[in-house]
Amino acid sequence: MILRPVDETGDILPVLSSADLLSDPEAVARLVQYRLSLLQGEWWETPGEGFFILEEMRESRITEADGTVLSSRITAYIRETPAVRDVEKVQFSVFGRRFSYAWDIRTEEGSAGVSYGADL
Repeated sequence: MILRPVDETGDILPVLSSADLLSDPEAVARLVQYRLSLLQGEWWETPGEGFFILEEMRESRITEADGTVLSSRITAYIRETPAVRDVEKVQFSVFGRRFSYAWDIRTEEGSAGVSYGADL
């Protein structure tokens, strides 16, 4: 898998050589982050697709006790990403309205660490 690089705001950066492109496993990690950034209902062509965490937070306040269930749902969502072979070393925490989730993804070409956090 090969992806174009982006800056901190998500704007695509120019590519002057093939060395500027992201490749496995960094590309897969970036794709996972893209999928987590697209919230459910944001894309008008397929409103049912996207990450569901905001809907979960609207339905009820997420606590540490809910962490195991929510962590498994997020892990299953990440495993649906193309080229992700496994999700390992999952860490989940909720502090007030701050939600954090960190993990390692394994691809056929190697592993990469990924994290996601949101103030909800």
